[in-house]
Amino acid sequence: MNIYSPVKGSLKAIEEVNDEVFSLKMMGDGIAVVPEDGRVVAPITGKVTAVFPTGHAVGLEVEGVELLLHLGLDTVELNGKFFTSHVTQGQTVHAGELLIEMDVAGIKRAGYETDAILVVTNPAGKQVEKPAVTGEVNVEDLILTIK
Repeated sequence: MNIYSPVKGSLKAIEEVNDEVFSLKMMGDGIAVVPEDGRVVAPITGKVTAVFPTGHAVGLEVEGVELLLHLGLDTVELNGKFFTSHVTQGQTVHAGELLIEMDVAGIKRAGYETDAILVVTNPAGKQVEKPAVTGEVNVEDLILTIK
């Protein structure tokens, strides 16, 4: 199962995320991307299992594998400001389909980090593999594989 970058930007190891919940993999393994713009797309074709009311996170599921896409650090405190969701819970989305728009500049001005963190919260007994990709990525670039 291939998982693609949800945003255009710079790859960042999950261990480098400035939040222990993510960097210590308390929620699961994954990867982060520092976004260049605010267009956030589905990293895989699957079902939307959760849309946070504040717009800063969305849950996805495919073949029993559960993913969490979390936008920014502590951005729940913004109460939805700077986020516009384009999906609803239960909806099926296709890889590359717009999920959320985030105002990256506004979030930064408000003093928050903007990392788009993709975590495999339930790998359903499968291995999470990180291809040897570094540096800049586009939304169509492979960033994780689950086997």
